[in-house]
This record gives sequence, C-alpha cells and structure tokens, in this order.
Amino acid sequence: MDKVMAVGVFDLLHAGHLHYLEQAKALGSHLVVVVAHDDTVRKRKHEPVTNHDFRKRMVAGLKPVDEVFIGNPPEIPIFDILNEIKPDVIALGYDQEHAEDHLRNSLKERGFEGMRVTRVEGLYDDLDGTRKIIAKILQRGLKEGE
Repeated sequence: MDKVMAVGVFDLLHAGHLHYLEQAKALGSHLVVVVAHDDTVRKRKHEPVTNHDFRKRMVAGLKPVDEVFIGNPPEIPIFDILNEIKPDVIALGYDQEHAEDHLRNSLKERGFEGMRVTRVEGLYDDLDGTRKIIAKILQRGLKEGE
C-alpha cells in the first residue's frame, strides 16, 4: 500500500483543492491530508477565513480523502508529523511554494530517504485558488455597490 500525504490550508474549499486531492490519491492507495494549523496559516500566509477544525471536517468529507490530520503549530518542526503519518509519497500542489529539491534534501537529512516527492498538475481555471475566488467576490461587490 502506498500512503500519500497532501498538505494545505484548504480555506474556502474549491475545485482546485479537489483536483489536487484527486491527483494525490491517484499516486497511491491511501490519502492522508494535513490541514495547516491556524497559527501556521497566520504566520506564513494570512488570517484564515475558517478555523482548522472546520477545514479538517470539510476535507474529511471529500471522496479521495482517507484520513485527515491538523498540522503542528509553527513552533513544532514541520517534519515531526512525518513520524506519525509515515507516507511513502508527498504530493505537492502545482502552486505550493515548496522547492522540490530542497524538500527532498531536507527529508534525506532527517532520515526519510524512502519518501518520494511529486508535484501534481494544476487545474487551470479562473477560480482555481482561494485568493482568486476572494478577488472575484470583492470585484463583484464593488460593481454592485457602484
């Protein structure tokens, strides 16, 4: 059994998220998703629209997903969760800001040499990202308010 791990914020679930998780699931037989901890999202991206417990529940309801974890807060090393999940494959989204070679080297340095890192294809649609959806909502709101 190949266990695949996918990681993300998953704020305001959309078609791009589903596409990412479908592609990740195709890489193995068991898909584990790590939903970013609220404090990590605040530190690295933005204030989350929904909290991590709600995002975990939403992701757990998606057909490709077998198991969901909430990631560690930022003060705990990001690689610690790998000891619990033990994935064979780490699936990166097409737009995730991870340098694949750097991640592979970091895994090797920490003794996770057998884990493969794969970047999945993106869904090229005008609403394939949370920021794009928010921008479109704001744009429509401005037009209606004129």
